[in-house]
Amino acid sequence: MMPDKCSFCKGKLVKGKTEFVVKVGDKVLAIKDVSAYICEECGEAYYTPNISKQIDELMEKFHTSTLLMHPMAAGELSLSETVA
Repeated sequence: MMPDKCSFCKGKLVKGKTEFVVKVGDKVLAIKDVSAYICEECGEAYYTPNISKQIDELMEKFHTSTLLMHPMAAGELSLSETVA
């Protein structure tokens, strides 16, 4: 059973789609169009057990390099590098 309020800010959760992004070592995996319950106030995403299982399965394939992915252009910048 999914909660109806965000555990962080107590905002209302609504069904929607989000992007799951995780950095593993020097690689980034972004999974688009993930079904989730999303807080209307802070944007925190909550996944059903079924969606969490699907994400776990994709992560396993990512770790074993058996996942076929589209290349993604991404930039990474440290805040400390930009402060003069």
